[in-house]
Amino acid sequence: MFRKKIPAYLLLIFTAVCITATYFITTSFSSTEKEAEVISSNDDCNYKNTRLSGYTFTRPLLYGDRSCESDRLSYIKNKVSELISTFKTSGSISNASVYMRVLNSSEWFQIGESEKYNPGSLLKVPELITFFRMNEKNPGLLNKKISYATPLSLKKQALFVSKHIEVGKTYTIRELLHYMIAYSDNEATMLLNQQMDLDIFKKVFTDLGMANPDMTKNDIPITIREYSLFLRVLFNASYLNIEESEFYTGLLSQSDFDKGLLNGLPKGTRAAHKFGAAGEGVNSHFSEAGIIYLDTNPYLITVMTKGRDPKALPAVVANISRTVFDLSRTL
Repeated sequence: MFRKKIPAYLLLIFTAVCITATYFITTSFSSTEKEAEVISSNDDCNYKNTRLSGYTFTRPLLYGDRSCESDRLSYIKNKVSELISTFKTSGSISNASVYMRVLNSSEWFQIGESEKYNPGSLLKVPELITFFRMNEKNPGLLNKKISYATPLSLKKQALFVSKHIEVGKTYTIRELLHYMIAYSDNEATMLLNQQMDLDIFKKVFTDLGMANPDMTKNDIPITIREYSLFLRVLFNASYLNIEESEFYTGLLSQSDFDKGLLNGLPKGTRAAHKFGAAGEGVNSHFSEAGIIYLDTNPYLITVMTKGRDPKALPAVVANISRTVFDLSRTL
């Protein structure tokens, strides 16, 4: 009995305000770009936070960096540098670069930071991130079924063969992502490539502060520090949400490749890692990046190598990884 009829003109005004507000919010949140802020420090070593900008009320923190390498890690860096020099002298490699970061602190070091490498299958990690971004826009996308009806022609046979999808079977995108990461399956990757939004893939790079990748080329040359950003934002859960970051980092922990970073580490060492091989002959590239869960002090390590024998390069990565692991236990 207390109802009062609302005039039609007030309803029209209210509707118009809602539409305008929705448009404003959507527009404000649809455009993001990287923004850096430099924080001065008392020890002559600035700290830089990298955030996403383009939002109205927030500046999401992606990662932070001290501009100086850690003195505490200098002994490890020197030992790794000596090891790289030995491999160069023996002809095992023509070059190698290393990035190491203690993830519970801001300590890090790098060797050969300006050198660029062809990442090969390492690009499957930003592709993985891309599909989660796509799923945010289109919930349920990961459950979409893809039929592998006709054999795909691979440009190059995989150097390290593991499990692969089978012709005539149907897979969800989530299952294909598992094959792509856990087994580095190139056939699963090619099916996923047909479904991937290239604009979102490129935006993953630019959001993290890297150059817009040139998709007309066969590979995307990258440095150790640049590539490490993909694993850093997964570990920090600062680019995808916590559940997605946990799930996808867990996928990386299921990789069955054990000839590189994990070779020689204690049995049962937990790691979330991905390898990649590119080139051939004297211009072979082999790289691997991973998070090594050392007790309560996890660290990130990215090793990239060049040499003439692609099958010999993983052993170089393994030696560097073992050296870093053993010395990190004494920190």
